[in-house]
Amino acid sequence: MTARRDLATLPKAHLHLHFTGSMRPPTLLELATKHGVRLPAALTSGRPPQLHATDEKGWFRFQRLYDVARSCVRDEDDVRRLVHEAAQDDAREGSRWLEIQVDPTSYAVHLGGLTPTLEIVLDAARDASAETGVGVAVVVAASRIRHPLDARTLARLAARYAGAGVVGFGLSNDERRGATEEFASAFRFARAAGLASVPHSGELLGPQNVRVALDHLAPDRIGHGVRSVEDPAVLAEVVRRGIVLEVCPGSNVALGVYAGPEAVPLATLVEAGARIALGADDPLLFGTRLLDQYVTAREVHGLDDAALAELARASIRGSRAPLALQVHLLAGVDAWLAA
Repeated sequence: MTARRDLATLPKAHLHLHFTGSMRPPTLLELATKHGVRLPAALTSGRPPQLHATDEKGWFRFQRLYDVARSCVRDEDDVRRLVHEAAQDDAREGSRWLEIQVDPTSYAVHLGGLTPTLEIVLDAARDASAETGVGVAVVVAASRIRHPLDARTLARLAARYAGAGVVGFGLSNDERRGATEEFASAFRFARAAGLASVPHSGELLGPQNVRVALDHLAPDRIGHGVRSVEDPAVLAEVVRRGIVLEVCPGSNVALGVYAGPEAVPLATLVEAGARIALGADDPLLFGTRLLDQYVTAREVHGLDDAALAELARASIRGSRAPLALQVHLLAGVDAWLAA
C-alpha cells in the first residue's frame, strides 16, 4: 500500500482564523489569572465546549464564551503573545502564510483606541513573521451586530494601512443580524484601497445570504459559504466568479450547522469546481486547528493527495501573499505531491 504524504509538510495558506479564537487554551487560563477574570467551566475543562449556535439561545452561549475569552486580552503583551503563538502553531502545521482576522474595536478600550490597537497587531505580525517564517498579515473585520457606520470607520482605518500589513476587510458575527447590504459602502471604500473583500456568509443562513453578499459586497473570498450548495444557481455564480470559499468543517460541526463532519458538503463543492481554502476559524472554542481540517478532508471526505494539494494551491492563490511567495509556495506543493 502506498504511504500517504505527511499533511503537516504540505505548504498551505491559512485564510480564516480569528484573533481571539486562535488562542491556545493554556494561554487563556494564564491570561485570565493575570487579569483576574473568572472563566466559566466550559472554558476550563480542557475540552472544547458543547455548542449549538443555530438557534438564538445557542448563539448567545457561544458569543458569551467568546466575549469572556476576549476580555482576557487587555494589554500589548497579550496581543503580541496571541499573534506569535498563532504563527507558531501555523508553522507546525505547514502554513506559510496567515491572514489573521481582528476587530480592533474589541480591544481599543484597553489599548488606547482603534489606531494604536491595530498598530500593535501589525507590529506583532511583523515580529511573528520574522520569528517563525510564516508570513502574517491582517484582515480588519467589522461586526454585523454594530451599526454600518462603525464598519465605515473600520474600513477607513484598514485603508490607511493597506500595503502596510492589512490585506483585507471582513464582516463577521451572527449573519442573522443586520442587513448585509447596509455594509456595502464600507466594502466599496475598502476595495478602493486595494483590500480584499472577505465577508462571512452562508453558514448560519443559507444561499440567499450568499447571493446578497455577491450582489452588494463584491467578495474576493467568502468566509464559510458552504450553504451555497443548497442553490445550484448561487453555487454556479460563486464558481463563475472564481470566489474562494473559506471552508471551516470543524466549526460548521461544532456550531451545529451540520450534524457531523461527513455532512459538510466539501466534496460537493470541490466537484462543482469551487475554489476552497480550508480554515480553522476559532480553535479555542471548536477544538480543531488547520491541520485537522486537512485530515478531515482526507479521512472523512475521501480526498486523495492530489485533491488535497489542490486545496492548498487554492488557499495560496486566494491569499494576498506577495506574488513571489505564492510562486515559491506553489512550487513547494508540487514538490510535496511529487515526493
